[in-house]
Amino acid sequence: MHLGSCLNPPKQEDFTVTSERLDSFKSRLYDDKELMEIFERTYGKIKRDDRTKMRRDKLTEYKKPSSKPIIPMGEEYLLVDGYNIIFSWEDLKKLAEDNLDAARSALINRLCSYQGFKGCHLILVFDAYRVKGEHREIEQHHNITVVYTKEAETADTYIEKTAHDLSKDHRVRVATSDNQEQIIILGNGALRVSASEFELEVEAIEKAISSFLDKPQKRFTGIDIK
Repeated sequence: MHLGSCLNPPKQEDFTVTSERLDSFKSRLYDDKELMEIFERTYGKIKRDDRTKMRRDKLTEYKKPSSKPIIPMGEEYLLVDGYNIIFSWEDLKKLAEDNLDAARSALINRLCSYQGFKGCHLILVFDAYRVKGEHREIEQHHNITVVYTKEAETADTYIEKTAHDLSKDHRVRVATSDNQEQIIILGNGALRVSASEFELEVEAIEKAISSFLDKPQKRFTGIDIK
C-alpha cells in the first residue's frame, strides 16, 4: 500500500441527479420488463398515464448520452458490503432485527433500481450464511450480481481482492463503513463511499424516481425477489 494514496484519496464523483440521468433511467425502465416489475414491487404500481409519459419522454425528450466515456478507465464497478450496509442503515437494521432475509431482499431490490439509474456494474457481497465448503455462491438478480462468500471467507476479503483486481483496468468504488477496509481500498486505487454517504446517494435517486411518478416515496417491506 502506498501511503500517498491514503493521504490524498481520489475525489468522490458527482452524483447530482440531473434531468438527463432521470430521462435515461425512465427509458431503460420502460424497455426493461423485469426492472419494471422490481421497481413496482419496491415503490408501488405505475399508472398507465405515467407509463405513457415515460414512452413519450423516450421518443421525444430523451437525449442519447455522449459517446465520450464518463469514466477515465474501463467500465465502472460498485462493490457493496451487504451486511455492513444493512446494519448501518436504520430502516434495514430495524427490518433485520425481525427478519434478516427480508432485510437482504429489501437491499437487493433497492440496489436493482439504483443500478437501473446509474448503469454501473454492481456487485453486492454477503458473508457466507448458507454456503458450506470451498465454493462461493454467485447469483444474478436481474441487473446486479450477488455474491455469498465461501465458508471462512469474509466479505471484506472478497471485496479487497476484487477491488484490487478490477482497479487495474476499471474505475471501482466500494460502499462500506469498515475503517480498516477503507484504508486498504484506498491503497488499492479504488474509491470508497461510506454507508451514510451511500445511503444519501441512494435516497436522492429514489426521491428523483418518486418525484417523476408524482407519488410519495415508499419503503420496501421485504418481499423476496422471485
